[in-house]
This record gives sequence, structure tokens and C-alpha cells, in this order.
Amino acid sequence: MPNIKSAKKRVITSTAAYERNKAYRSALRTAVKKADAAIAENSADAKEAVKVAVKKIDQATAKGILHKNTAARKKSNLVCRLNKIG
Repeated sequence: MPNIKSAKKRVITSTAAYERNKAYRSALRTAVKKADAAIAENSADAKEAVKVAVKKIDQATAKGILHKNTAARKKSNLVCRLNKIG
């Protein structure tokens, strides 16, 4: 545990940010998995699931959880897989 006041505060704030980011990342992964499952099943709501996943990816990018190029790659892969099923 740090002795300096600013270092103590940094530990607290970084822990809070870590927990918050972990929640966003978990929600993002869940949305992407649901979209992948919908695409794999060729279900009727696959388009809607991909739309939700893309929105989650954009939100994570805006919050600084994902790098913009990573987000672009993930969105591109999702949409390409969706387009393959027609």
C-alpha cells in the first residue's frame, strides 16, 4: 500500500475504473457472443443481434475500452459474417 496521499488516491480511482471497465467489457463480449450465435444458427434476429453488438463496440470505443482499430476490425468481422449468410 502506498504512503503518499496522491498515490493512495490513484490506487482507489484506478481500482474503480478497472471494475467499471470490466463490466463494460463483459457486456460487450456477451453481445458479440449472442451475435455470433445468431449468425451461426442463421436465425431471423441475427441482423438485430449484430446491430446491438456493433452499438456496444462503438460505446466501448467511446469510453476508451477498445482501440478504434480493434473496434473497426470487430465490427467488420461481424458484418462480413452476417452478409455471408445472406
